[in-house]
Amino acid sequence: MWKGNSPGGNQGSAIEEELRVQGNWGLEDAPGLLAMASLPIISTWPLPLASSAFTLLFGALTSLFLWYCYRLGSQDMQALAVGSRAGGVSGGPGGCSEVGRSSLGSSGESGEGPQIEGLVSRRLRAYARRYSWAGMGRVRRAAQGGPGPGGSPGVLGIQRPGLLFLPDLPSVPFVPRDAQRHDVELLESSFPAILRDFGAVNWDFSGTTPLPQGWSPPLAPGCYQLLLYQAGRCQPNNCRRCPGAYRALRGLRSFMNANTFGNAGFSVLLPGARLEGCCGPTNARVRCHLGLKIPPGCELVVGGEPQCWAEGHCLLVDDSFLHTVAHNGSPEDGPRVVFIVDLWHPNVAGAERQALDFVFAPDP
Repeated sequence: MWKGNSPGGNQGSAIEEELRVQGNWGLEDAPGLLAMASLPIISTWPLPLASSAFTLLFGALTSLFLWYCYRLGSQDMQALAVGSRAGGVSGGPGGCSEVGRSSLGSSGESGEGPQIEGLVSRRLRAYARRYSWAGMGRVRRAAQGGPGPGGSPGVLGIQRPGLLFLPDLPSVPFVPRDAQRHDVELLESSFPAILRDFGAVNWDFSGTTPLPQGWSPPLAPGCYQLLLYQAGRCQPNNCRRCPGAYRALRGLRSFMNANTFGNAGFSVLLPGARLEGCCGPTNARVRCHLGLKIPPGCELVVGGEPQCWAEGHCLLVDDSFLHTVAHNGSPEDGPRVVFIVDLWHPNVAGAERQALDFVFAPDP
């Protein structure tokens, strides 16, 4: 009989011997004979060598696939981070809601808007595959475009979020306090502790000495900030230095503490400083301003509506509206100081918050 691993020179004679033993055969035996005749033509590899080659090939393909996934994910996160900074998450990643660099839609960089929209859509699809599309109607429409990066202005013409516009949210420059009553009352009750924390990290803001530990370089002339959370990431050293403010943040129900849109910290505006029209990155958040030190002559204008801070009280601001801030007081009045926290817009549902936390997760 023919052996599958016999040397090639003996395979022909093995077939002849098999035919001789079988004797006469007919047409119905042709398939079997053809199979027997074709198998010896294939040169078989020794099993260990074939196994090693297959293992090496499989390992190479697996490594290539993992490298591709890593590069794709890294590029997505870098582009989202760049878009968030350009779109006003830097405006502020800190306490200065008034401070904002150019929004993505007005930065003049062609092609950036569609690129960011594509990345948001891709990450949203990844979220839906892992969880569900349930309750994602508005987020899906926002990811597909609309008012936001490269899109048209918001419904009132003066609402121009730089990165994400969530449709069908109530649009008012100043949100009623009752919309976030628990968090507003908690912050106002923490006013003495937060003010003490500011006293512990305060300095003269003269600009003649190096910045003290924890304070960020001015985002604009006369605007300084110390951040406890920056773009969704806790700043441990600053939190340890401000225990009262940190405790208050931990007690909030709607703090955006897991999202690049979420920031919290002290915002200082020096006398004579004026910050002209800026727009925040998204209408999905509301900025809560707790007044700490409010000299005369300070003014906040959001969507054409003027307001002023009051010490110990909160203002809820939709900073996706065009807004301007000014400190028109004299140098003797001292700086204006507010504690600013980014909260979820009260009309953003829980499922939408979870999806946006996934899409705009802080940089690793």
